[in-house]
Amino acid sequence: MTKVRLTLNIFAALVFTLLVSSAAQAQATRTWVSGVGDDVNPCSRTAPCKTFAGAISKTASGGEIDALDPGGFGAVTLTKSILIDGTTGAGFGSILASGVNGVNVNDSASGSPNTIVVRLRNLSINGAGTTLGVNGVNFTSGATVHVENCTIRNFSGAGILLNSGTASRLIVENTTVTEVGNGISVSGTPATPHAVVVDNSSFTRNTNGISVSGRANMAVSNSVISLNNANVSAAGVIVSTAAGGATVIDLENCQVNYNSVGVQPNAQSAIRLSNVHMTGNANALNFNGGTIATYNNNRIFGNTAGENFPALTDVLQQ
Repeated sequence: MTKVRLTLNIFAALVFTLLVSSAAQAQATRTWVSGVGDDVNPCSRTAPCKTFAGAISKTASGGEIDALDPGGFGAVTLTKSILIDGTTGAGFGSILASGVNGVNVNDSASGSPNTIVVRLRNLSINGAGTTLGVNGVNFTSGATVHVENCTIRNFSGAGILLNSGTASRLIVENTTVTEVGNGISVSGTPATPHAVVVDNSSFTRNTNGISVSGRANMAVSNSVISLNNANVSAAGVIVSTAAGGATVIDLENCQVNYNSVGVQPNAQSAIRLSNVHMTGNANALNFNGGTIATYNNNRIFGNTAGENFPALTDVLQQ
């Protein structure tokens, strides 16, 4: 009888150890995906998963998912803080998202909504297919999303959509967005404006380069916003914030060239220009209410129309 009890105790201990080990693997701080992986794996470096979606449940909040080699790792929905890095390994990770969003960021169903921080790094997000993808990055609930060193293309909606009823932060660095509806689209009218920072990025061959219909404070620097001319009203930067909202966009050291419209505010907004090069636009400065302000250091020339400099508001430099 004692021997039976001992055997049962040993068996129970082994089962407990296996369960603990499995739980630990399910909540690893760092997991891996590979083009030759399998989502039944624990997503370790030696036994990687196949998709980002498969790795999510095995990655702890605040952890990261890294790509071991080149591959298409599928669309994914993120409900907790996480970093997805496409080139930590030997290649460049991609997300193919025909007919769907490439990356959804939405923590609204969590116990602490509007708190997660997501980083997307070194990824190609492509909506190509018989049916174009909807949005490259669809940010509807969370604290902050960072998009770093990414290429986003072929989406019928936005390359990056921020659409949250609560003030959120979006940081875009070293990223190219092309052949989409709006390069960046910001909507939602939170009590406190969204904060959006863009640096060293490119928005070309879209309907609109940057479109704001919500409430936001945005700073865009060292970026190219050009060839957004799909129709006569397509714009490099356009604001259509509804009454009661307020939007301010600062453009610093930017190229805004060969768009149908260069920049267009509305009555609820101001666009401020500093060291901006603007040429080849059908309509450079399209006043639709609101303010276009200048630090008197811009180069605006060679546009078909819209070089209405007397209508600009001067901003004193300190």
